[in-house]
Amino acid sequence: MKKYRLFIYGVIVLVVGGGSFFGGMKYQESKIQKERSVFSARMGGNRTQNGSLNGSQKTGNNTSGVRPSGIAQVIGEITGVDQTTVTVKTMDGGSRIIVLSGTTSINKMAEGTKTDLAVGTRVAIFGTENTDKTVNATSVQINPSMPGAPEK
Repeated sequence: MKKYRLFIYGVIVLVVGGGSFFGGMKYQESKIQKERSVFSARMGGNRTQNGSLNGSQKTGNNTSGVRPSGIAQVIGEITGVDQTTVTVKTMDGGSRIIVLSGTTSINKMAEGTKTDLAVGTRVAIFGTENTDKTVNATSVQINPSMPGAPEK
């Protein structure tokens, strides 16, 4: 009789434990789906069943990845530099003029300066796009190790 009770208790523990595990997995899955849809809505695209973005996400034309509207990203090689602007040849062969300000942060493995921006330097630039398609840089990354950055 004692062995029979132990067996019944063991089965009950397994059933309750398995049910709890399954319920927890389903709960977590629903939280992840909700977080993905909130993230996607904030970033301007819609998630498909396989997790990729579609909808109003911008792709191509010197951009890559997902970002809020109004934020520009330019990846390419510097072709010209002066006191307040940098011209960047983009991966698709076009070029963009980047406006630098006193508050533009310039980074490399250590803090950089405008003198580090030279013709031929690979950069990733983030900022706001103007109506004339120039970009007011808020951040410049020298020699980025980013997917989609041109290789040297």
